Amino acid sequence: MEERNKNWEPKIIAFLCKYCASAGADLAGVSRLKYPANILPITVPCSGSVDMQFIVRAFEMGADGVLIGGCHTPSDCHFLRGNFKALKRVSVMKELLRQIGIEPQRIRLEWISATEGKKFAEVAREFTEEIRKLGPLGDKHE
Repeated sequence: MEERNKNWEPKIIAFLCKYCASAGADLAGVSRLKYPANILPITVPCSGSVDMQFIVRAFEMGADGVLIGGCHTPSDCHFLRGNFKALKRVSVMKELLRQIGIEPQRIRLEWISATEGKKFAEVAREFTEEIRKLGPLGDKHE
């Protein structure tokens, strides 16, 4: 198993709200800020639109981690309550993962504004490193 993990790189799905976190990711890119290519960004209308089935499906399809990015603060959501919905869903999802023996740290929720390209890059680096330390999801849970 060690040999197989030697060249392994984590796969991370990032659900990013259209108005803030996705724009922050775009800013990181156009600003040429360095962050790992392990992140596959998916723009969603709102962090609150990320249903738990999307998170489960991401893991089923081979993701080692899921990042959800919402507007700058929970109360700054463009859809008013979306960030609060995301916060509740992520909390429930972490507990469900814990109950089935999967590390809850494999899901991360962050508030990132459209002007925070630097923060997006930092979160991407930190989360990728955290998932790298946890190792591949499939190796431990197949």
